[in-house]
Amino acid sequence: MALFQNAYYIGNNFNTILYGIMLVLYFRIVHIMLSPRHKHARSDKFFLFFSTALLCLNTVFVATEAVFGEEMWIIHADYPGGQDAYLEDYASVWYQTLGTAASIILNLLSDGLLIYRCWVVWDDVRIVVFPIILYLGAFSVGIAQLYESGRPHANYFAGLAANLGIAYTSSVISLNIIVTGLICGRIYYAGRRSARTLGVVVGTEYMSAASMVVESALLYTITGVAYLISFALNSQIDIFFLSLYVMMTCIAPLMIVLRVVSGRAWTRDRSTMTSTNIAFSNTAHRTNSELDLGDESPTKESGGNDELTKQSNASTMVV
Repeated sequence: MALFQNAYYIGNNFNTILYGIMLVLYFRIVHIMLSPRHKHARSDKFFLFFSTALLCLNTVFVATEAVFGEEMWIIHADYPGGQDAYLEDYASVWYQTLGTAASIILNLLSDGLLIYRCWVVWDDVRIVVFPIILYLGAFSVGIAQLYESGRPHANYFAGLAANLGIAYTSSVISLNIIVTGLICGRIYYAGRRSARTLGVVVGTEYMSAASMVVESALLYTITGVAYLISFALNSQIDIFFLSLYVMMTCIAPLMIVLRVVSGRAWTRDRSTMTSTNIAFSNTAHRTNSELDLGDESPTKESGGNDELTKQSNASTMVV
């Protein structure tokens, strides 16, 4: 258990660093929304409420993890049996259950935003039908895990709670991978098509690394996969990856919201406009090709008429 406690301690330190990054993102969003030059949209209130909810839930998680560490290592440093015994006896203390509930709600909010952004990027509701079904399944398993891990003397990392945790995390990460892949694929496809039809500069704008990483919440998915692997292998460092994953559950959506309020994110109009421009460019290219081919006959006919005119004039002069 020494490795677990070291991973827990390091994870708490990373929580503090990433929490600072999260605050910077949040206040940047608020600053842009309150700026006189900002073009206010109907979605601003929703995104402000959404960002504030993420901040509050993440604060609960960071605070409960910090308090539990303080209780285990400082206040009860002389607990009979040591820190391992304290962890075993108090893993399901009420505020730890509160922190678990906050992290699950964070997941639901973040995944909901990801599904919404996937729909925006594709502009096709059929694309998100399966992710929505998977989302509802993850929600059900998450509630069951929360109940089981919050029972007296239960442990989030052992017994039925751990098995439910694997099922919940697997469904959530599967959802993340699918939606992330769909968003990245759409952006890459639009970028390649735009580069061929509208120019390399426009294609690069759509296909930039920053656009793919932020729009698809790639960091959120990567840390989730790392946590799932360590958790499924029953590794004692899973708590460290859990900390990173929960923090990215908040940071990744805030990065998306920041792009939205800054006017740099994909919108339904932009997705439709991109498809329309590509189709229009292809049509125009075909039309120009047809015109180029059609111009050859009149030219030849004109040349022939000129020759007949010259011959007629020559005959007249001879006569």
